[in-house]
Amino acid sequence: LHSRDTMSDEDLCCPVCCDIFKNPVVLSCSHSFCKDCLSNWWREKPTRECPVCKSRSSKSDPPCNLALKNLCEAFSKERDQRAPETLCRLHSERLKLFCLDHQELVCVVCRDSRRHADHRFKPIDEAAQDIKEELQNSLKPLKEKLKLFEEVKGNCDQTAEHMKVQARRAERQIKEQIKKLHRFLEEEEEARISALREEEEQKSGVMKEKMEALSREIAALSDTVRATEDELRAEDISFLNNYKAVVERVQQRPLLEDPQLLSGALIDEAKHLGNLTFNIWSKMKDLVSYMPLVLDPNTADSELVVSTDLTSVRSGKGQRLPKNVERTKFPCSVLGSEGFDSGTHTWDLEVGNNPDWELGVLGENVQVNALWRILFSDGKFTAFSTPDQEEDLPVMKELRRVRVHLDFLRGILSFSDLDTKAHIHTFTHGFKDTVFPYIYTENPLPLKILPVKVTVKVKRFIFNQRV
Repeated sequence: LHSRDTMSDEDLCCPVCCDIFKNPVVLSCSHSFCKDCLSNWWREKPTRECPVCKSRSSKSDPPCNLALKNLCEAFSKERDQRAPETLCRLHSERLKLFCLDHQELVCVVCRDSRRHADHRFKPIDEAAQDIKEELQNSLKPLKEKLKLFEEVKGNCDQTAEHMKVQARRAERQIKEQIKKLHRFLEEEEEARISALREEEEQKSGVMKEKMEALSREIAALSDTVRATEDELRAEDISFLNNYKAVVERVQQRPLLEDPQLLSGALIDEAKHLGNLTFNIWSKMKDLVSYMPLVLDPNTADSELVVSTDLTSVRSGKGQRLPKNVERTKFPCSVLGSEGFDSGTHTWDLEVGNNPDWELGVLGENVQVNALWRILFSDGKFTAFSTPDQEEDLPVMKELRRVRVHLDFLRGILSFSDLDTKAHIHTFTHGFKDTVFPYIYTENPLPLKILPVKVTVKVKRFIFNQRV
């Protein structure tokens, strides 16, 4: 027998039942068998012979192989403690098979039982290999789904970081724009208060001179009146002696015109306060501008750089941007922030010397690539739309500014030279989906949206009242 350290269950198996010895007995030929297995074997044979070597046994009741019995019991106990799951719970036999119908491990006794009649079985190793292959195949879509979730999670992380960058950038722009307005209002306040104080100083000076002149006249007249009244209170002889001098003094005093109040002496509050906020707002129009088209940086391709005021775009170094839903699927392009599904709309762009650009509109349903645009590349002009074929256009010399006009209801999209008013091309199409302004460029020279002139008009209404 082997030592316990190198012993396996095959070393302790009965040659007849192929299971661990139970009550082993030993024959004179030194072969051992389970006592019951040997009895059953001899019962079917005419002579008592060894099932292995066929030697005849002289004893009908062979002795117990005590050493082997102790080894088997120790081995079984150790095996049960080490791997109880390898034994059948019903029969305490070793689990060697896998029932394909019940999808469970079974022993040889279970296999022959009524519960597993006509079932299909496989050895454990074969069944395990087949099931592992099935699970591997089942894991493939889960792994793909996991990869997708990880990609989306990574994009969400990137989006969260990009949102912080956007918020800080927008905050800086808001503060800068508000500071400009603050500076304008501060300068306007200073100028208006300065004008008010200048008027106050000028009119106060005039009033001071007027008051000083009146004071001098009052003093002179007061002296004449007082001296004359003193003479009138003198004795008759004294009065008559000075009479001629008193009369001469009174008569020689010129009689001034009556003093008049100055016209326009008060501060002209109406000039300084009348429609104050409206007048300031009217002047502010020179400081502010209105853009009929504002670019949406969330739609811009990573190869484009949109200006901080969202009014121009150029090609630049590739950026690491989130794969958000709004971002255009067309390379090197950006969309307007507002889509149109009705009305008429016009916007102007300065293309300047940019040698590579496209202008037009993109349908909201980008899956069908609904795009209408004119192209300028390699010195050639081309018109292209999804429903139609490309069309070469006449060369527009020195084209610097382009006007785009959309009449949604009439289904007209036209392009013209803003400076010469020359017509470039017109698309006619029954627009159904919302369309967004579309700009494309692969050149570092910017394409700029031009502002609309802001004017302020006041309408006066005259009401006729009948008596």
